[in-house]
Amino acid sequence: MTDETLDSLREQIPSVLSPKRAAHVMGVERMAVRLGELFTPGEDDIRLLRGAALLHDITKELSADEHAAIMRAHGVEPTEYDMMSPKTLHARTAALLIPDRYPQFADPRLISAVRWHTTGREGMTVYDKIIYFADYIDDTRTYDDCVKLRGLFFGAEPEKMDADARMRHFDRLIVMSFDMTLAELVGKGSLISADTVNARNFILCGLKNR
Repeated sequence: MTDETLDSLREQIPSVLSPKRAAHVMGVERMAVRLGELFTPGEDDIRLLRGAALLHDITKELSADEHAAIMRAHGVEPTEYDMMSPKTLHARTAALLIPDRYPQFADPRLISAVRWHTTGREGMTVYDKIIYFADYIDDTRTYDDCVKLRGLFFGAEPEKMDADARMRHFDRLIVMSFDMTLAELVGKGSLISADTVNARNFILCGLKNR
């Protein structure tokens, strides 16, 4: 993965996504870099985060039937839950397509970050957390919860914290984001992914045990 391959990928985004979605993807890339500089400042790590950000929504605008077809083509049979929660399908299908369509980005860490950017999972890696949170708080989002979390994260000046305090701060706000999502889903009477509950509980237990 090089700067040149990232530039080439970035140039493709407007041709496969709507202007609004493409703007969001670019916003997530910017936010992923900003977070990466706090938690994974190595050049290779930043490139990995850029790639994950650019690819995380690559199938976002497909229909539920198109998602199901991609899953079946890769040996994954969609469940009833999958089809009743279509907003989470793009994370799965994007991750499935990366090795085939974007082989230069087929790093397992990148694919994991794409795969889990909507629901989270138990034992999230730092890359998983960064792409998940960057997607939640990117600067194109104007929803109240997104604006609130963005302000809480950067308002605390994490760049001035030591590494352990910075990660605790990050984890606390990720848990808060899960709480916001869960409250919204409960309020709408929507299905809730067990992965989100497990991700929340895993991070919360880690915070309590520190």
